[in-house]
Amino acid sequence: MYITMNRPFEKLTDAELLQEYIGGDESAFREIVNRYKNSLYAFLKQFLNQPDLVDDVFQETFLQLFTSRGSFDPSRPLRPWLFTIAANKAKDALRKSQRSNAIPIGTLSESEEMSFDEMLNALSSDTVVPYDEAERNETSARVSEVIANMPEGLREILVLAYFNRFSYKQMADILSIPIGTVKSRLHTAVARFAKDWKTAVGSKEAK
Repeated sequence: MYITMNRPFEKLTDAELLQEYIGGDESAFREIVNRYKNSLYAFLKQFLNQPDLVDDVFQETFLQLFTSRGSFDPSRPLRPWLFTIAANKAKDALRKSQRSNAIPIGTLSESEEMSFDEMLNALSSDTVVPYDEAERNETSARVSEVIANMPEGLREILVLAYFNRFSYKQMADILSIPIGTVKSRLHTAVARFAKDWKTAVGSKEAK
């Protein structure tokens, strides 16, 4: 065995777990599932925006991981590879449900950079940062609602960038698009989110 038996699986790196799994230890696969099930499920909920599809795509993602261990290069990072599988499965599911995959992409300068903090600051200069837990929960729910109503291509790039913290290169690999497209799409998504957020906040204050 690649790993000595006195090291519990939860202490192993992703690369070590994959090496164990490739070597035939299916307990290592169960640890991979346990390690990534929550973040992957949350990603699919945001990515798909169709609750009835999430469970099936979630299961299909790990099924492909289970059946393709012989083709995986253990020197590659596991997390981006797993999310690439999930994104591809999600897109297949959306196509089967006859949803349009058209993505309105704006032309933005790649020199424009906006951090997540800057994005939040741009949402509304009149918005008070919520310190009360109930307010934070309400704000979080409203953020999720705004993102859920965005076009699919813009929604997925926000989920990958800000909720899962993938790099430009990792997002390009997951979505099978050039890095330049990732950057311009992310800028478009941030601008769209800021616009929709201000509308959502304004409609609440008007009530």
